[in-house]
Amino acid sequence: MSEINRRDAVTTVAAAAAITAASALRPAGAQAAARIKFGVIGMNHGHIYGQCDSVIRGGGELTKFHAVEDDLAAAFQERYPNARRVRDERDILDDRQIKLVISSIIPVERAPLGIRVMRAGKDYMADKPGITTLEQLAEVRRVQAETGRIYSITYSERFENHASVKAGELIRQGVIGDVVQTAGFGPHRIIPEVRPAWFWDPSQYGGIICDIGAHQMDQFLYYTGSTRAEVVAAQVGNFHNREHPEFQDFGDVMLRGDGGAGYVRLDWFTPRALPNWGDGRMTIIGSRGFIELRKYMDLGGRSGGSHLFLSTDETTSEGVEVAGQPGVRYVDCSAVDLPYGRQVVDDVLNRTETAMPQTHAFLATELALRAQAMASRADAVSENALR
Repeated sequence: MSEINRRDAVTTVAAAAAITAASALRPAGAQAAARIKFGVIGMNHGHIYGQCDSVIRGGGELTKFHAVEDDLAAAFQERYPNARRVRDERDILDDRQIKLVISSIIPVERAPLGIRVMRAGKDYMADKPGITTLEQLAEVRRVQAETGRIYSITYSERFENHASVKAGELIRQGVIGDVVQTAGFGPHRIIPEVRPAWFWDPSQYGGIICDIGAHQMDQFLYYTGSTRAEVVAAQVGNFHNREHPEFQDFGDVMLRGDGGAGYVRLDWFTPRALPNWGDGRMTIIGSRGFIELRKYMDLGGRSGGSHLFLSTDETTSEGVEVAGQPGVRYVDCSAVDLPYGRQVVDDVLNRTETAMPQTHAFLATELALRAQAMASRADAVSENALR
């Protein structure tokens, strides 16, 4: 591990407290009968709790974990008291009973870890971004093809949001006709005082499009059904965090696929007074209607998250609430099943791709990385402007 990672890998008490708080927002849920054993290596983002809970619900048994940071390990141990902390990742990689390794280690380290996991004969589930450079992507693709192991990336805005899952079901049913475009919005909140040094360094997290934009690339491909796609335009900027000159607090992307078009907007401007970390949204435009997802809150006043609004050529739908305006319907998605963890366990056991095709995981990542690499500056006007 590099010196910057050893020194700054979320070792402050404030950062550990923030990750512990994030874990509290994700109920562990009921544990299914254990079908595989899994381990955790690296937990530098609170997403690790959602990842673990998902696999536990799907029939995974967490037996071992490794973290170099004592504060993060203590919080994790409190949440999962039956798991044993090990001092060396080899204790997990060499354990033949462990079939799957999960990680939310610092983003730049996720691909190298995944390569070690696959070469050890195990499957891998990385937090997003699962890969931070095109060079890493090429090596991961090579090793995955060589080993035949699973390299899953947890695009949690789709996999772990009930409304996102429901939208996929409605699209497959043809409710809005053919998908024409997706428009995804990924606002986030910073809270600078609890962010570790690596958070501000694009060489560590990959840049805003690589990082939180990976969610949107996944959804664009999934909802449009695209298997080939390209980046039309991209831009990034730092509008309000000049004390960290390399940081990017804004980005947007235009996409084109063989199943439809896409637009993505990302930012770190969620106000502190908002009741959650961001008003994440997705609008899916079809030939006969549209779906809007308010994933984490409804500004209109409904409590909780996983809200879906729908308007189509059909004026009625049995069992669906009218949303206050003629022709607009509302679906409470809070009880919709989240199959990702169960499907991952199935895939580990059966060598299938029911959770996510491997080509999809890599293509979503590639789009994010190519957009990041080609992005112009949104916070600077070219000298050639208007000439």
